[in-house]
Amino acid sequence: MPIHVSVKHPHDDAPDTADAFRRLAALPDGPERDAVRDRIVEAWLPMAERLARRFRSRGESHEDLRQVAALGLVKAVDRYDPARGNAFESYAVPTITGEIKRHFRDHMWTLHVPRRVQDLRNRVRVAGQDLSQTVSGRGPTVTEIAERADLSEEDVRVGLEALESFTALSLDAELPGTEDGYSLGDALGGPDPALDTVVDREAVRARLAALPERERAILYMRFFDDMTQSRIAEELGISQMHVSRLLSRCCNRVREQVLRDQAA
Repeated sequence: MPIHVSVKHPHDDAPDTADAFRRLAALPDGPERDAVRDRIVEAWLPMAERLARRFRSRGESHEDLRQVAALGLVKAVDRYDPARGNAFESYAVPTITGEIKRHFRDHMWTLHVPRRVQDLRNRVRVAGQDLSQTVSGRGPTVTEIAERADLSEEDVRVGLEALESFTALSLDAELPGTEDGYSLGDALGGPDPALDTVVDREAVRARLAALPERERAILYMRFFDDMTQSRIAEELGISQMHVSRLLSRCCNRVREQVLRDQAA
């Protein structure tokens, strides 16, 4: 059954599909119903594409936006109930627009941003665009945007920050104002190797304190004063071999005690 498009709504891309929708509602599932549904979708595609073009300057490809809008149109056709008496266009426009906005919310942000912040961003962006047409020579102030969008100035600042947070900056991106290729990644710190020794040092602290005084002195001279075994032997008036045995015995004793403490 062909769809007649001779009767137009206020928009040129709004065909008269009322009869087709009534027929669709009366048909059972099957090839005939699918064919009517496909023709309705095809008839309304220009309107869906027009809605998609409204969002073309927001960083997403036009082809992807067309596909999202077409998906929203299909959902609108499937959910529309002609028995309610409302024109399909009044139902389809918010459905398609909502699908596009949901696509931006769910897929276009590099990092997860709370929905409230996304809504603030959109309201601030729209208010800023409206005000830019009325003020000249400068950008709208936070106060002006707050009044226009009916938001607090704090919410406007959050929305303005979100405007700059739609995509993440690559760590390889050159920092502004640099001429030597210095990137954000170059400014990031790395893990401190000394952190790996904190747990070990705390674990042996009590056991070292319990050692005899001479053994503590030998360990201190060897590992904190960085003295050689021969220098320690000379300092204490003992042989280097004796120093070596004492060091080995102290380290083994502390290690065994710490391992027992951890297993307890």
